[in-house]
Amino acid sequence: MTTINWAILGPGAIASDFAQALNNINGTIYAVGSRSIEKAQGFASKFDVKHAFGSYDSLLHDENIDAVYIATPHSNHYEYIKKSLQSGKHVLCEKAITVNGQQLEELMSLAKEKQLVLMEAMTLFHMPLYAKLQQVIRSKTLGLVKMINVTFGSLKEANPQNRFFNKELAGGAILDIGTYALSFARFFLESQPHEVLTTVKPFETGVDEQSGIVLKNKQEQLATIALAMRSKMPKRGIVACEGGYITVDDFPRAQSALLTYPDGSTEEITAGQTEHALQYEIQAMEAAIAGQGDTHIALSRDVMELMDTVRRQWGITYPFE
Repeated sequence: MTTINWAILGPGAIASDFAQALNNINGTIYAVGSRSIEKAQGFASKFDVKHAFGSYDSLLHDENIDAVYIATPHSNHYEYIKKSLQSGKHVLCEKAITVNGQQLEELMSLAKEKQLVLMEAMTLFHMPLYAKLQQVIRSKTLGLVKMINVTFGSLKEANPQNRFFNKELAGGAILDIGTYALSFARFFLESQPHEVLTTVKPFETGVDEQSGIVLKNKQEQLATIALAMRSKMPKRGIVACEGGYITVDDFPRAQSALLTYPDGSTEEITAGQTEHALQYEIQAMEAAIAGQGDTHIALSRDVMELMDTVRRQWGITYPFE
């Protein structure tokens, strides 16, 4: 397989993890870009990146770059994805891939027009465990999926200026941890929910601090989701079927799940390794560039549509929308 020239746009904390994963797979990173040349050079030195750029635009003008990993705040994902695609680059973008469905639809159309790959860096879509669990569900060993429950609570500092609560930066739980929870639910639901019920407790800045969401699809499968940004809850997903239920703890990067049968007996399912989560994303992206595998961008679109619906019911919009 031809080595892909990767560039990292935005050298933050998650980009450092991504760079390490990229080096583990390919042994090389072509470029990194930052608004500060000093930051770009420091990152390049740490991770043995060949080229450092002091602006995002100058990076995107380099014709040798094949694929861009975008790790900036999600409030400007749309801008940088669009510029990357227009520059002829494949794009892997951190979650949430955009802030609303209209943005994502436009970018998906542009990627299709340019014959480029656009993928969200949603770890659970690419963890080997989920492929194995999907096989269990499709085998009907447990019968039909009836109910899904997802919880995700994070304890963030109550600072109105940080990205978690700043409305100018599209802060709030829904686009930060909610996208994980909704992605888990949508992955196991047979079809996109058409009924959405929700309630919210806003933070002082007007973004969502905690919420409850109930989803229902045409198969009458239900999903309940609880999110919180000022109180810890387990990152736990449960898929309840007629013949037992599946529990996945720390579900965004899970390597194991527990099947519990009606008689109380249990069975553990394992696949992959948590510490290789970003490597699985990179492998999925490179396979998609080679014309193989699934980007799961359709699931990302469904999740974005659900987040739009939820925010409409809450009456929450961001100043730049």
